[in-house]
Amino acid sequence: MSAPAPAVEDGQTPPEPPGSGLTGRQRLVKGLWPPRITRAQLIVAVLLFGLGFGLAVQVASNSEGDSALRGARQEDLVRILDELDDRTERLEDEKQGLEKQRDELENSSDQAEEARRQTAEKERQLGILAGTVAAQGPGITLVIEDTKGMVKANMLLDAVQELRAAGAEAIQLDGVRVVAGTYLADSGNGVSVDGNKITAPYRFKVIGKPQDLEPALNIPGGVVQTLEKEQATASVERSAKIVVDALRPAKQPDYARSSSQ
Repeated sequence: MSAPAPAVEDGQTPPEPPGSGLTGRQRLVKGLWPPRITRAQLIVAVLLFGLGFGLAVQVASNSEGDSALRGARQEDLVRILDELDDRTERLEDEKQGLEKQRDELENSSDQAEEARRQTAEKERQLGILAGTVAAQGPGITLVIEDTKGMVKANMLLDAVQELRAAGAEAIQLDGVRVVAGTYLADSGNGVSVDGNKITAPYRFKVIGKPQDLEPALNIPGGVVQTLEKEQATASVERSAKIVVDALRPAKQPDYARSSSQ
């Protein structure tokens, strides 16, 4: 009576019967091929493939960003770093100002009077931003000469947006106060600003930090270079005192009401 064959677990090669006549190398090859993959091994392989693909995409993305900066000129890299430092500084100043207001309100012996003072100051600041209050301070004057009539509304709008991004707090274009809702459109041989037609030379009076405003206009490919390509000229002059006195009428909303009422 023959002995029962030993049990074989899943995924294992059954033992060769005695006397099969196979050499050691032949038995090794037969055990390795064809490969027998278990379900657990297949899951691990799929997970490793997904992980490797994600890492490859991340490395490629980082390489593209690095190559863009690597190809930039040294002065462009310095300018980008300076702009980041300036924005960080402005945000830090704003944070400190808010913390100071909070401390003054908390420590004041007459909190009601301190609250009224802060409210009046906030109203004045909002009036400057809304254009209903005149303002003065350091800044720049930007004059755009356009003898060829090539300057369009979108170019002046680019200048406004670049100035705002550089920290401009009040802007006046010729005799029109520029605010958040200001619109510009081409109008014959000039430009219409909020329905008011102006013609060259276009004069901007801007209040803000001159050290930030002027470089923002002169960046490579920026406002000044774009105007020069259109045969226009732009001159920037820093000043310790710029007066922005064009005002916007205060308008009451027709439908919107404070949610605190």
